[in-house]
Amino acid sequence: MYAVDPKILQQLEAHVRRVLIIDPNPAASRLLADQLKGLGARELFFDPAERSALELARDVDPCIIFVECTGPKLDGGSFTRKLRRSNLACRQAPVIMMTSDAIASTIKDARDSGVHEFLRKPFTAGDLLKRVMAVAIKPRNWIEGMGYVGPDRRRFNSAEFTGSRKRKADKAQAEAEGHVQVIDQAVRILRTALNEFDSDPQQALRAMRDQAATLKRVATSGAGEARLAVVVAGLEIALGNPSPTPADLDAPIRAVLGLYPTVDNKAA
Repeated sequence: MYAVDPKILQQLEAHVRRVLIIDPNPAASRLLADQLKGLGARELFFDPAERSALELARDVDPCIIFVECTGPKLDGGSFTRKLRRSNLACRQAPVIMMTSDAIASTIKDARDSGVHEFLRKPFTAGDLLKRVMAVAIKPRNWIEGMGYVGPDRRRFNSAEFTGSRKRKADKAQAEAEGHVQVIDQAVRILRTALNEFDSDPQQALRAMRDQAATLKRVATSGAGEARLAVVVAGLEIALGNPSPTPADLDAPIRAVLGLYPTVDNKAA
């Protein structure tokens, strides 16, 4: 492992403290473990199979997970989807998928399963460092939806640029456009969660609560919307019930949808 800036190692320390490596190849697991120790990993856990790896994840609560794409008893995409929709404490932990078969369809499937990063084998210590830094230092927003649960798949966002050449007017416009995108996504997810509530009540409620929190942040921001704040408050009250039903949630969610009929129509 080549020398890494001590300041970077300090930044990574909390993110690699406990690592779960899921790979049916013991030699590959040992090589990865040795490289991760060079980044400050202290507790490393290994498992070759999907089902037992989920049980191990529950027991050890890893800070970061590395999973091979395929194996005799392993489907990395299936593992990630199950993790994201589970009740495990580590369900939002960064997942880095590894494979020697990095074709476009494999990368897309990995992204859509909810992984954070993709690492092609064989990889260098520098490749590994870049992936770990990406999930540790540049975290992406979390998406709690029905069809997808995981980090925001939009890897790049020009609105986040804060360089000196960014004019104040450009920044204000970017923030406004960012609010529109956030609202658009939240409204779509709320609509889908209500329609698909019976198929997966647990995930539907998660999605609804997450979108309610997101919309509340928008409503109480500097460019907030008073009407949105009111209807979101009603939704939060409904979601605060011990076991809310679709009937309880229908009116408050439709009140939110009613503020953005164009978005609601596009989601149909």
